[in-house]
Amino acid sequence: MGAMADRDRPQPRVLVVDDEEHITELVAMGLGFNGFEVERAGSGRAALSAIESRRPDLVVLDVMLPDLDGFEVARRLRQAEGAGNRVPIIFLTARDTTADKVEGLRLGSDDYVTKPFSIEELIERVKAVLRRSKGIGPGDHRLSYADLELDEETRDVWRGGKLIELTVTEYKLLHYLLSNARRVLTREQILAHVWDYTFTGNASVLETYISYLRHKIDAAEPPLIHTVRGVGYSLRLPPDRSA
Repeated sequence: MGAMADRDRPQPRVLVVDDEEHITELVAMGLGFNGFEVERAGSGRAALSAIESRRPDLVVLDVMLPDLDGFEVARRLRQAEGAGNRVPIIFLTARDTTADKVEGLRLGSDDYVTKPFSIEELIERVKAVLRRSKGIGPGDHRLSYADLELDEETRDVWRGGKLIELTVTEYKLLHYLLSNARRVLTREQILAHVWDYTFTGNASVLETYISYLRHKIDAAEPPLIHTVRGVGYSLRLPPDRSA
């Protein structure tokens, strides 16, 4: 029965975009061995065409492409998607700079991998992002703290009555912080719960997403996302505003 169910379940479809054929071949082989259906594209325009004709479950997208760079591909994709369901994106980048990470986040990426990378790590990232993109599961109530509200069923988020648009990863991160309001969560706890992996040396991905989430959530006063030095983060009112 289990084997029959596995055969009936569609394989997740991943589009791998890179102009270096040996990289797309290696990634496609690794993902294929792990049960993914893989399509390859060697340019930005080919990627957009592939997404339009056969929407993938996830895109692995190189930043440096010969025609449209990865950021422009993501920008056009997000513009075409509008407010509908978004295809998760993992950026491949040879540039490990904060500016690139922030730009990727701004365009709604869900993770990034810096070249050179191990195929095993990339596969784990793909699996983790797909787990997150399927959502946390519908809830029958809202989470709230101060003037911040989150509807688990619609996945809508409001601050002071204003609707805030979040990516899949930002939503998962905020949900975890809000579910544990006032508690101090360690970096390790957040990485394990939100990203589903604990690769050493990747705490910077958490710091980057916290920074970007603050731009959206804490645009209003008072700030709710606080750094607890040497430990992690906490969603709470400032000390002089706490109940």
